[in-house]
Amino acid sequence: MSSEKLKETGKLCIPGMRLSLSNKEFVSGPGTYELRGYIYATLCGTLKMELDENEVTVVSVESPRTPSILPRTGDIVTAKVTVVNPRMVQCVILCVGSSVLVRPYRGILKKEDIKATEKDRVDPYKCYRPGDVILARVLPMTEIHWYHLSTAENELGVVIATAEGSPQGISMLPISWSEMQCPKTLVKESRKVARVIPENINEALFPVKDNSTTELEIKQDK
Repeated sequence: MSSEKLKETGKLCIPGMRLSLSNKEFVSGPGTYELRGYIYATLCGTLKMELDENEVTVVSVESPRTPSILPRTGDIVTAKVTVVNPRMVQCVILCVGSSVLVRPYRGILKKEDIKATEKDRVDPYKCYRPGDVILARVLPMTEIHWYHLSTAENELGVVIATAEGSPQGISMLPISWSEMQCPKTLVKESRKVARVIPENINEALFPVKDNSTTELEIKQDK
């Protein structure tokens, strides 16, 4: 195994992240899948690479075991959008607070729960796209097989998104509370952007810098 790949062992992964080439040297292991010559993560967890008896590197993702944790009403969860239509947004819940789930749970975000204002005029497709990673709050359950979610609060919404046509792995940056831009292609897309605060975001997956507001605070002090 190359020294570069060894350095990557232990890094944090989220579902859909490209981990390695898939060839005679690298094969897909637990927590990953192979697609078009590459290996991708299917879990939130840490990257693991080890040699098997045939001297082939097995690429896998290990996830902390938290079987007793379930989303509860009022919890802030991290979810990945899977389907968007004019009436609702479907997603899979990956984390509850800072705890990574062993298995994902299905969540649903109705049109009227996306924003706090102008609920009848909300266009779900201008707020979320499949593949987006979002923060949402769990609402009281009304169906057995779905967790109902809301992103009506300012702190909730998209935290990670990739623009259509952008290179794999390059996330867009927020330029307003309703728009994000790809730093590579400069393509802009509409999103319901989360105003992320440290106590809501999963620090293990999305680190928050402590000095992010230092410059602003200095200017205010002056």
